[in-house]
Amino acid sequence: MTFQPSILEIQLPDWIDTFLRERPGYISPVEDRMSFVIEAAQLNVFKGTGGPFAAAVFETESGKLVSLAVNLVTSGGLSILHAEMLALALAQRKVGTYDLGRYDVPGHDLVASAEPCAMCLGAIPWSGVRRVIVGASDSDVRAIGFDEGPKIKDWKSELEKRGIATICDVRREAAVQVLLNYSLQGGKIYNSRESG
Repeated sequence: MTFQPSILEIQLPDWIDTFLRERPGYISPVEDRMSFVIEAAQLNVFKGTGGPFAAAVFETESGKLVSLAVNLVTSGGLSILHAEMLALALAQRKVGTYDLGRYDVPGHDLVASAEPCAMCLGAIPWSGVRRVIVGASDSDVRAIGFDEGPKIKDWKSELEKRGIATICDVRREAAVQVLLNYSLQGGKIYNSRESG
C-alpha cells in the first residue's frame, strides 16, 4: 500500500454564511461576543449539523470577528473537528500566520461556548491568542456525558503563566441550556472507545 497525500477539506454548515451576514462584523462587550457564539452553538444543534459547541476568534480591542466555527465531530466524522480547533485554524488562515499573538498583528480572543477539552486546551498556547472567554464549565459538559479528557485542574493559571488571560462563566446559564437542549433531543454523546 502506498501513501496517497491529500488535502483535508472541511466544510462548515451552509447556514453559517447566512448567520454571519445577519450579524455585525464587530462585537465589543464580552457578553455580546458570548451571546453570538451561544446562538451559533444552538443553531448547530437545531439544524443537526454537529455537537452543541461553537467558538469564535475576535480581535481583542476592536471586537472585529475574525472567525466562527461550530463542532463538526459527528457530521464531519473526525475527532479533531471541535469548534475551538476550527475557529483557531480559520483565524490563522485569515490573518496569515500560525501565531495570532505575533507582534505585528492585533491581539486575539478565543470565545467558546464551553470550557476547552484537553485537546483544545493544548492548542490554545500554540495559537497565540491572548485571552480565552468561556461559557459553560467543564462540569456542565461532563454532566451530559461528554468526556473532556485528562485536563489539568488549574488550567486557567497555566494559561495565565503564558500570558493568556481567562474569563469564565460568561452567560453560563445560556450556554448550559444549549447542552441540555442537545441532550434532550437525543444528540449523540461521543467519546473515545464508545460502545455501539
